[in-house]
Amino acid sequence: MRKLLVLLALAGCGFVDYKAAPVGKFEGALFVMWVDESQRGLGDGSFVFVPTADPLRFTRGAKGTVQVIEPAMMYTDGGSIPQMAQAMNGFSPWGYAPAYMVHDWLFVARKCALDGQATPAEAVVAEMPFIESAEIAAEAIKSLIAAGKVQPNDVAPQAISYAVAGPVSRQLWNKKGGCQRIKPEHLAMIRRALPSVQPVMEAAPGKRRMAAPAPQGPVAKVVQVVGF
Repeated sequence: MRKLLVLLALAGCGFVDYKAAPVGKFEGALFVMWVDESQRGLGDGSFVFVPTADPLRFTRGAKGTVQVIEPAMMYTDGGSIPQMAQAMNGFSPWGYAPAYMVHDWLFVARKCALDGQATPAEAVVAEMPFIESAEIAAEAIKSLIAAGKVQPNDVAPQAISYAVAGPVSRQLWNKKGGCQRIKPEHLAMIRRALPSVQPVMEAAPGKRRMAAPAPQGPVAKVVQVVGF
């Protein structure tokens, strides 16, 4: 019964058949860094996904609007899992982190495209149907399990696949005014921690040139690393 309640809480009214999702392939490395305290009392801090010289890439097992997804630098909260469910196996906000990064970036790209601030890679996502973003999330989770990066789970993948296809996600997908780039002070914190990734850290459109060394100050903390 407890599992059923969590499923219903997460599912909303969307539907993606996780069992039918094809397996894709992850490559590269995932870096997530902590840069600030929680905002407005939400979550446990501000996190940034940071591309490196070996960037995270997901090649889909199905044909779609985008075949290879390579997330750019962005703020992320991992998986938006209700707190009541986080204690259950498979429902950690970071349990399927690479899949969440892929899904988060689709939303970042879509929002920036809607706001007229998209990079060329982001602009492609503007043409993606909402349901495809949910299908990609299901494919990515299944691919992590197939690669042996996480343990199989009978409930969480399908519940999460339902949730990302639900009305809340759909509303966010179509909402304008949400394009957010990394704050300069957070970029500086990341440069201090990972000076070798400076060439790929400029998040604003057209600004991927080498950045000047950051002056002394706070340093971002690595909170999760996953390699493929």
